[in-house]
Amino acid sequence: MPRKRRVKSVKTELIKKAREAMLAAVQIYNNPQVTFKAESFITLAVIGWTYLLHAFFRSKGIDYRYYRYTGKKKVYDKTKYGAYKHWELERCLNEKDCPLDSDTITNLRFLIGVRHEIEHQMTDKVDEFLSAKLQACALNFDYYICKLFGDKYNLSKELSLAIQFSPLTPEQRDILHDNSHITSNVKNFVVDFENVLSEEALASSRYAYRVLFVPINAKRKGQADQVVEFIKSDSPLAEGIEKTYAVLKETEKRKYLPSEIVSLMKEKGYDKFSINKHTELWKSRNAKDPKYSFGVLISKTWYWYETWLKEVQQHCEEHADKLRS
Repeated sequence: MPRKRRVKSVKTELIKKAREAMLAAVQIYNNPQVTFKAESFITLAVIGWTYLLHAFFRSKGIDYRYYRYTGKKKVYDKTKYGAYKHWELERCLNEKDCPLDSDTITNLRFLIGVRHEIEHQMTDKVDEFLSAKLQACALNFDYYICKLFGDKYNLSKELSLAIQFSPLTPEQRDILHDNSHITSNVKNFVVDFENVLSEEALASSRYAYRVLFVPINAKRKGQADQVVEFIKSDSPLAEGIEKTYAVLKETEKRKYLPSEIVSLMKEKGYDKFSINKHTELWKSRNAKDPKYSFGVLISKTWYWYETWLKEVQQHCEEHADKLRS
């Protein structure tokens, strides 16, 4: 007679595999020889979180298998070869007894959405574009595996800060800030996803974890041995850095529909400026060419940036005699 597996043994195995999946995700991301970083991290992280939540549901006696009722009989869904179909991560997040906080759930929904996009199209250098969300995902996982199952599963002691061979040069910084190489499907998904988030959710470190690095010279013994030195957020030094960062940080560009641009021009007195004239203008300048960065296509709708609005205003000023009654 075959041995009957105990609930505890399955739960422990799920936790172990969840932990190993996240460790593998981080190790691959930190490997300088790997260029398929973000995509690999997301795939393994989703597996890790799925197993972690399966372990939690199992510990609470929650059945995480798909089933349906035929009359009064519960019939479980199975794969072609007879295995039970368990909940995927998205279904786990929808469960009312899911133990995760809302910002952690938002972070995971974001990564699931990105995974759906990269499954169908090759991406190009999305690592830096997504890094804050990936870092938050890893930290959230470490927090919850310890919270739900104990500190013995802690991952932070096994991974350290990645070392690089040179400081960040201005040229590298410009490349990191230039998102023009990101495939449009990923960029459009990110914009659509974040447009509906509250300011609190966007600022949450559970959703996206950002760290500001400032090169410093050691001024006391022992300090020079620390690559990263943490300071209190309410200290005078942190306050000064925050003010500088507030000036430098990149913000999401304001977007305008064509009708909004026309309305703004009419408010300035250019009452003869119309949608047709606006269309003629952007076509004459080929303004939708990505090299000009005048706008962005999101879900089949074109939005114009502030830079294009200024171009339109300048055009109206130069042709005021024709555009005013």
